[in-house]
Amino acid sequence: MTFDISKFSIPTDPGIYLMKDLDDKIIYIGKAKNLKNRVRSYFNKNQNYKTQKLVENISNIEFVLTDNESEAFLLESNMIKKYRPRFNIELKDQQRYTYLRVSDEKYPRLLVARRTRDGHFLGKGKTFGPFTQGSSKLLTIGTLRKAFQIRICKTLPKKICLEYHLGNCEGPCEFKDAQKRYPKHVNALEDVLKGKNQTKIFIKKLEEEMHQAAELQQFERAKDIRDTLIRLGSLQTKQKMEYVENSDEEYFGIDIREQTAIVMNFRMINGVIRDSDKFFFDLVGDNSFSNFIYQYYSTHKIPKFIFVNELPENKILLESLLSEQSGFPVRIIVPSKGKKKDIITLILKNISLIRQKGGDPGLVELKDLLHLSVIPNVIECFDISNHGKDFAVGSMAQFVGGIPNKSGYRKFKIKTVSGRDDFAMIAEIIKRRYYGLLEANSEFPDLIVIDGGKGQLNAAVSSLHSLGLKLSCISLAKEHEEVFLYKRKHPVIIPKSNSSLKILQHIRDETHRFGVAYNRNIRKNKIKK
Repeated sequence: MTFDISKFSIPTDPGIYLMKDLDDKIIYIGKAKNLKNRVRSYFNKNQNYKTQKLVENISNIEFVLTDNESEAFLLESNMIKKYRPRFNIELKDQQRYTYLRVSDEKYPRLLVARRTRDGHFLGKGKTFGPFTQGSSKLLTIGTLRKAFQIRICKTLPKKICLEYHLGNCEGPCEFKDAQKRYPKHVNALEDVLKGKNQTKIFIKKLEEEMHQAAELQQFERAKDIRDTLIRLGSLQTKQKMEYVENSDEEYFGIDIREQTAIVMNFRMINGVIRDSDKFFFDLVGDNSFSNFIYQYYSTHKIPKFIFVNELPENKILLESLLSEQSGFPVRIIVPSKGKKKDIITLILKNISLIRQKGGDPGLVELKDLLHLSVIPNVIECFDISNHGKDFAVGSMAQFVGGIPNKSGYRKFKIKTVSGRDDFAMIAEIIKRRYYGLLEANSEFPDLIVIDGGKGQLNAAVSSLHSLGLKLSCISLAKEHEEVFLYKRKHPVIIPKSNSSLKILQHIRDETHRFGVAYNRNIRKNKIKK
């Protein structure tokens, strides 16, 4: 049942929206200046196929209001990392990054936060992150514990341990004064984990406390504060070195075709390409170049200069957010000449090469999953639309490069089968299609897809064999989206979020739509007569 947006109350404030399916699972998270205008736009006509598939799965929508668009941007990014909705951009290396947890205990500990496969955090307490190696927020867990006198013992002992004698813990297990001070240490630690500006504020506060303690001749207290400042100072020096050595500038090229974007980046250090990667994402909802860049830098070091082939949406807001996170001004620039322009041109050439090789990641994935001899650049899919013996028709959709090629679509009136026999009908239209290609000496597709299960697949393959053809042929069963291969007992199960399955679903749905439209026309014409 389609979600009726007209009966749904939507606020006009800025904020984020969480779209859920029938199982109450979040499938998409987006942001907006005006939630009402943005959410209603999803239900307009002429949306691309992938956005249509998102809308078809919506059963409920929740909202979280924010004071402004900047807050919505931040909240959206954090919520995407937390819930990992299948229609949002998810970077392939997102799970490599560290989250820290301040435990929910009488005297909390600082731990690495562990996550389950579905993204939920294990253990109670407050979670901070994600942090990258060298991040201004991740100060290494061991040094943080020492700097803020945080205990490391799993079970609180009755007597002080070696950590107390090393000056790394004040011993709340034994001393009442330490027990009173411990919450202050934890609060200070949490402030630092929240951001770099908080670190500066905390250091300034410690310096004031140290001078005050010295004036009051509390020399032991002043010494402890001085030691903490030395530790934090050492950490800041490491951060600066990390930046100088690893984060000069970064270049991005983006190429958008139909409903898929390819992004490639070069990270430059002292004018030399030191790292490169490529990313693919679907243009669903708010998925955009701007969202990609913000997600990317939530788990990578931020450089001072980001060079791109086209400016992302919300450029000024994006620069402001990245500058606030990094602690220095960040600029996003489209270079117009010189070496920087040449690097962008080089990235675009690489993306073009990816496209030429069948760059849609779903096609490459299909080749690997189905053990095909080539990337299935040309796919043809068949379906039967059966409304009684007088209104049975066959339909075929053709995809080239992962997108519809409507000039290649074909429709068939069933000629040799009477009654409701889908297997025989599939056998007929397969034979007619590929006998025709044989006669015309035309090229065959790289992959044939049958809408149905094992029975439909066997019927199609039998027809191909009768023509002396051995073409790659599979079937896609709609109920559980199982992929059947000929003479293979068990189906291939492709995760719903994989782009390979989305391509198969898209061509199957196109074939079905085309067949239903043809069937409807035949019935209308019959009634008119």
